[in-house]
Amino acid sequence: MKKFFIQIIFLIGSILSIFLGICRSEIATVLNKAINICLECIGIG
Repeated sequence: MKKFFIQIIFLIGSILSIFLGICRSEIATVLNKAINICLECIGIG
């Protein structure tokens, strides 16, 4: 039972963190960093 409550707490914390990031308009920043990392791995960037 204790494990279940810990999982719920982490789930709620994760959802709140995602929502906070969306409210702060960080979607474009994260996408831009992901594109740069992918291009560096391929060797284009």
